Amino acid sequence: MHLALPLWFEISSIVVLSLLIVADLVIAVKRPHVPKPLESTLFVVFYAVLALVFAYLMLVMGDAEHAGQFLAGWLTEYSLSIDNLFVFVVIIARFAVPPKYQQEALMAGIVIALVLRGIFIVIGAGLIENFTWVFYLFGLFLLYTGVQQALPSGDDEGSKDSFFLRFARRRLNVHDEFNGAKLTVAIDGKRYFTPMLLVFLALGTTDLLFALDSIPAIFGITTSPFIVFAANVFALMGLRQLYFLLGHLLKRLEYLKYGVVAILVFIGVKLIFHALHTNELPFINGGDPVHWAPEIGTWQSLGFILVAMLVATMASLTKMWVDRRSVRNRDEQDSSKESTVGEPDAGGERSH
Repeated sequence: MHLALPLWFEISSIVVLSLLIVADLVIAVKRPHVPKPLESTLFVVFYAVLALVFAYLMLVMGDAEHAGQFLAGWLTEYSLSIDNLFVFVVIIARFAVPPKYQQEALMAGIVIALVLRGIFIVIGAGLIENFTWVFYLFGLFLLYTGVQQALPSGDDEGSKDSFFLRFARRRLNVHDEFNGAKLTVAIDGKRYFTPMLLVFLALGTTDLLFALDSIPAIFGITTSPFIVFAANVFALMGLRQLYFLLGHLLKRLEYLKYGVVAILVFIGVKLIFHALHTNELPFINGGDPVHWAPEIGTWQSLGFILVAMLVATMASLTKMWVDRRSVRNRDEQDSSKESTVGEPDAGGERSH
């Protein structure tokens, strides 16, 4: 039997996490700048250590199962958030957001993501509480999403305008130039929207799609709304700094998305197995739940998530190294050929 987390711990945790989000938002607005690598690294490490400390507190306040669920959920959401970051890079590049104001754009995207995920957490928790068969829908949806992301067409996310964004372009009076991080600008006495509004709308609609993936995925690990919310907050905190730290590297991590695909498919299968265990099947097994379907535990999930992301990252880095080596060898061969051209041959003449 698992111990319940104290209510005061859950409430105080939500308050502290909310204050951290507000502080991060204030910093982004008050100090618009391009963070240096050291600053970004310190923030990313700080939030990662904070998540590990939080997992330890859950171990102390609850038990190992709670701590394991949080760690597995946090890593799942973090991997999906990094996948989200790929699309952020495409959107910000497509709208040519000035580097100085990219922090505000990213922070707006993260806040929108938190709000949308909070809504989906409430809806998902309500569905699970009243309709256990919803695990079938969650599982099938994650399998479908995983297959879609594995296809080449999955790389186009963020590169095309959504219907909502196309509608906004037609209906709103948008000027071509930015006005810092402001959403409007006055030109010749007339008020225009700036492209930053379109950036916020693009990030928001993208966040909506990713919320549809991430919430069913983490509910495959834990059904605790508190753990789901905490894992999402910790996954999104530091994402802005991670963008500036790895922005140039993200496009080169070619196999990272396949790690995300593996996680989505794994959790999709886990959800379907769980549904088979908990739901009566009228036409199968005499109307009883299917107990032969294996139950995948929290620590097994955590191990698979870690291995999937590690293998995907190492494979991407290995490909980068091989590609660079091939380019270097080709350049050396080209320079060697150029040096031999024009050298005198044995008869004293130059080769051509």
